[in-house]
Formats: sequence, structure tokens, C-alpha cells
Amino acid sequence: MWFISTNDYLNYLRSKGFSFYEEHVGFIKIGKMYTALPDSLVNMAIEITLKAQLEFDGSFFIAVLELLKEHNVSNKRAAYDLMKEHNIL
Repeated sequence: MWFISTNDYLNYLRSKGFSFYEEHVGFIKIGKMYTALPDSLVNMAIEITLKAQLEFDGSFFIAVLELLKEHNVSNKRAAYDLMKEHNIL
């Protein structure tokens, strides 16, 4: 799931039973534009948000995106290491 578009990733998650309301999709679009991160990292932030919060939390998602950007994360392993370092996961 690392190299698919965010739209396709959301569709995949919906097929697995996750619900995303317009407000959630709005946070995802705004966060993506605000941080200018690639889809792979936006998808990672969605995954981390769902794992840490057990639901989609827009504010938490934005904070995760900012953390990924601040630390120049470029891959899944680095993202998870960073989240563990900050006691998020």
C-alpha cells in the first residue's frame, strides 16, 4: 500500500470497513496541500492516525503530517521509528 494514490488508499480502507466522512477527506486534502508531502507519506499519516486513535482524527492526522515533514521522513520504517520515538505508536 506504500505506492498508491491517497484516493486509492482511502477506497481500499473503505473496502475494509473504515468510514471517511467529507470532513475527514477535507482534512486529508488540506493536510496534503499544507505539507506538500507525497501520497505515500500522506497514506502513512492516515495509517498511523487510524492505528493510534482507532478512528480518523483530523487534528491528530495534521500533527502526524507535520512531524513527518519536520523530520524529512522518506520511508515507512523511518515513519514508524519516528512515531515510536515520540510515543505515538
